[in-house]
Amino acid sequence: PPNVANAPPGANPLPGLPPGQRQPKSVPQTPATLQPGDEVVSEPPSTKIANKKATFSGLDKITGRIINFEEDIGETVQFGALRVKTDACYTRPSTEAANTDAFVEVDEITLQGEVKRIFSGWMFAASPGLHGVEHPIYDIWLTDCKGPEQTIVNAAPDLPKQPAPPPAAQKRPPAQKQ
Repeated sequence: PPNVANAPPGANPLPGLPPGQRQPKSVPQTPATLQPGDEVVSEPPSTKIANKKATFSGLDKITGRIINFEEDIGETVQFGALRVKTDACYTRPSTEAANTDAFVEVDEITLQGEVKRIFSGWMFAASPGLHGVEHPIYDIWLTDCKGPEQTIVNAAPDLPKQPAPPPAAQKRPPAQKQ
């Protein structure tokens, strides 16, 4: 680099870098580009299975009781002073890593009878701490989705069936008269 010690204050001796930053010597000057013959590997998109029901657990922090409840998609269930509505609940096929998530809306019914939205977003069964239901008395988390809307067919081929034997002849040959 040019004489950095004699540069006036605030001057950037290396163009393209913020003041005070030096470019490491190991960084290439040009960005890497794909060359002919390079392979690009990308993960195939995961398959989502839409379900008809969502399963939740709810904690009443005052009594310490945990209650498990199910609700149909689009249905609203009341848990204490909270109303829980699930708009979608997805799982993954058994051949993929477990990943259960649901889009949930949670409303609080205040003592004055007002309805106030306290949460609207995705809940993940694998990470119950990521959801945003913040309430001083109740805690709700997604545990599972049930009742897939379509049946998942096993990929194993069916074994070939043996052809059915022909039915036995019911008629006897006519007896010859003598």
